[in-house]
Amino acid sequence: MNVFFKIITSFSLMIIANIAIAKTDKLSIGLDWFINPDHAPLIIAQKRGYFEEVGLDIDMIEPADPNDPPKLVAAGKLDLAISYQPQLHIQVDQGLPVVRVGTLVGVPLNSLVVLKNGPIKSISDLKGKKIGFSVGGFEEALLSGMLQKYNIKMTDVELVNINFSLSPSLIAQKVDAVIGAFRNFELNQMDIVNHPGKAFYPEEHGVPTYEELIYISNKKNRNNPIFNKFFKAIQRATLTIINDPETTWKDFSTYRKGLDDELNKRAFKDTLTRFALRPQAHDIQTYEDFGVFLKQKGIIKKNIPVNTYAKP
Repeated sequence: MNVFFKIITSFSLMIIANIAIAKTDKLSIGLDWFINPDHAPLIIAQKRGYFEEVGLDIDMIEPADPNDPPKLVAAGKLDLAISYQPQLHIQVDQGLPVVRVGTLVGVPLNSLVVLKNGPIKSISDLKGKKIGFSVGGFEEALLSGMLQKYNIKMTDVELVNINFSLSPSLIAQKVDAVIGAFRNFELNQMDIVNHPGKAFYPEEHGVPTYEELIYISNKKNRNNPIFNKFFKAIQRATLTIINDPETTWKDFSTYRKGLDDELNKRAFKDTLTRFALRPQAHDIQTYEDFGVFLKQKGIIKKNIPVNTYAKP
């Protein structure tokens, strides 16, 4: 009898253990835009079952308005959102209860772009010229920092709001340059239509470096243990992409209709080296320096300690 009960007890414990292992946690994440190669680690982790292996059921949400996900995180309606380091500084300065918990793209993608064969050969040539932009505030701060290095004031150029029509406006010569063009997308887009562009990178022209794409959560949720499982899967997917770009491109491009085209293929390749290999790590000094820059440009009102809005 004792042996029988021991067997039954052991069997019961095995069932309980298996149920615990099989437990799946749901996690919702708002993207910054429609799915594109910037999101490759999430797509590969999803498609190859890395999320499932760590017990996660991920709901990726593409926003109608890119400004919505951080607000939904702040309201407790999303677990995570993909946002931008510059926007994080602004959101925190405005009192939004959000915090950076991870990094997707650890270096700037934003750039100032001109026509490669056009008259603008140097940033110094932009004095008296038209510069197109899509998002006021931060992009103007970037531009101001770049122009300042060449003793050009913002009043020395004409800003034109082109409503995200970056490459077309530049190609049509409605403007002489555009700020806000992503170097992994717009440059490829222009090259494909035989109007190659030339990029000037903010971090090489007077602007402190920063992380382009980050993961943010509600401040109250910053230590959620589920995030550790999420980033374990993301790191695995990122390393898989770096080690096997050809196969992972096939996985990404077949994730859904519309991804398998020349622009996405080129952008995927150009984004590979920019993904954060240690997604939960960050450099405090980088955040401090960029915060000082934004304050100097009048984008934020005060410098807030980094550890209050960026999880160490």
